[in-house]
Amino acid sequence: MTETARSLAVRLLLRTFTAGSYSNLLLDQALETSKLNAADKRLCAMLYYGVTERFLTLEHIAGCYTSRPLHKLDREVRFILYLGFYQLLYCEKIPDRAAVSETVALTGVFRKKSASGFVNAVLRSFLRDGKVIHYPKDKWQRKQAEYSVPAELIQKVTEQHGEEMADRFFTNALLPPPMTIRLNPLRATADDIAELSPRPCEAMEHAYFTQAADIAGTESFRKGYFHVQDLAPQLCCQALAPQAGETVFDVCAAPGGKTFTIAEMMQNQGIVYAFDLHPNRVRLIAEGATRLGLDCIRAKVQDAKVHRSDLPQADRILCDVPCSGLGVIRRKPEIKYKKLQEFAGLPEVQYAILDNASGYLKAGGTLVYATCTVLREENESVLERFLAAHPDFSPVPLTEYGTDQCWKTFTCADYDCDGFFVGKLKKEG
Repeated sequence: MTETARSLAVRLLLRTFTAGSYSNLLLDQALETSKLNAADKRLCAMLYYGVTERFLTLEHIAGCYTSRPLHKLDREVRFILYLGFYQLLYCEKIPDRAAVSETVALTGVFRKKSASGFVNAVLRSFLRDGKVIHYPKDKWQRKQAEYSVPAELIQKVTEQHGEEMADRFFTNALLPPPMTIRLNPLRATADDIAELSPRPCEAMEHAYFTQAADIAGTESFRKGYFHVQDLAPQLCCQALAPQAGETVFDVCAAPGGKTFTIAEMMQNQGIVYAFDLHPNRVRLIAEGATRLGLDCIRAKVQDAKVHRSDLPQADRILCDVPCSGLGVIRRKPEIKYKKLQEFAGLPEVQYAILDNASGYLKAGGTLVYATCTVLREENESVLERFLAAHPDFSPVPLTEYGTDQCWKTFTCADYDCDGFFVGKLKKEG
């Protein structure tokens, strides 16, 4: 049978929730090889991301409208149901009748025709009830169903940051993320990217929001007038404050966004060493630098935990370390469904990278530690451990961001940006 937008969405969902594939990579690969037309590709992407984003909400609804335990249903039937509920609840442009009929038809595509009557009855029962979601009475289970975030994670973020911040963070994670770009001031002005209808970001010079589609296919992108980068990592680079003529290390650099911003801030004068463990990702950095005309960048394969005596000393070092990624769940929603235990070993890796990187820093130099997560054990706790073991380093207050502390967690509560942690230290002379 011919593949449709809906059937491809279900296949992708099955892979995401069984094999743990990253949504953006999985979808890009699938659409690149798909024979769907442009409109159906957009529909597939919308349904796939939507169900992934609202998975626990949809699972809760299904549990309320099926007499059978969900785990006893064939997984294909479960995801077909979730796709149907998603269309009925969140897709205003899809008529209810079409949402039900197209969803029921999927049972045949996946050779589950015997479940067609069941799927039809469940979805129509939800319609007869006025598409009302019956939330649990328990506070944390209700939040889990509302935000589609595991209760365990909601509780942890609430304990660490307070209920107001947690609620705002998880509410924002269900909204479409903005497309943020950074102008390359060495090649262009705002007039040169007018085709993108850019809207300036007040929090950061050269940062712009855009709603343009397929920006990688634009003339201004090909000419290296900008690169795509969320506001939070741009603020991180601003905290590093690189200067023209300096030697700067970006020790976990791929795919290169912060490296490019650092080089631009340095006016392409000096040297920026961009390291990554994987050769293919290093190649991406080098290709991006070439497109942007940033020849001060040296992209190299390097394990950030292993010290190399042949490298020079650096004036500034950025350690944006591997992390749980919970700050970017509005872009990669599948991350929020991971068990917290899966992240337990990360602080040791993060500390090892920070400890090793610190050995490259000159006396009087600046070191910025960063993650794209909001968990304290990966953020403040790592820095506190480092400072206790390295008396030659001192905290630098991030007063430019309204705090006397040397660290700050950026979230939608501050700017329309991803969740991101920045900590700033100085090596004493």
